[in-house]
Amino acid sequence: MTTVTLVGTRLAEPGTEFVFHGEASGCEGCPYRDQCLNLTEDRKYRVVDVREGGQTLDCAVHDGGVRAVEVEPAPIRANVAGKSAFAGSNAALEGPCPHTNCPSHEFCVPDGADFGEEYRISEVVGDPPHDHCALGRDLTLVEFEPPEEE
Repeated sequence: MTTVTLVGTRLAEPGTEFVFHGEASGCEGCPYRDQCLNLTEDRKYRVVDVREGGQTLDCAVHDGGVRAVEVEPAPIRANVAGKSAFAGSNAALEGPCPHTNCPSHEFCVPDGADFGEEYRISEVVGDPPHDHCALGRDLTLVEFEPPEEE
């Protein structure tokens, strides 16, 4: 299901994914805040469509202003324990990783997913991008289904 919201003009392209982090200090007193703050905090979204004929509105947070778009919850690619990597099963992230230079770091600590939560695997992608896990973890790259909207 899609939701109409306002996003910065730089994000207003179909296929763009972002994590909604909630209200910023510049949102206080804005006449458009109800249209911008209608998403679930810390959830990953994908822009599906840009509303045609919509105008760019001034915004204290986004320097280029905001546009009306349709968004939907986006799937999340993540590394999980190899033994629990089956399409249709539930899995959780293995835990934080301090190795920020690792090519798999973005999948071990993915935007839009929380440690301690379980997510349903929609697809097993395969081997993670790293050759060796510095923490000794046996990982598989998967795609989590988007969480249900609240």
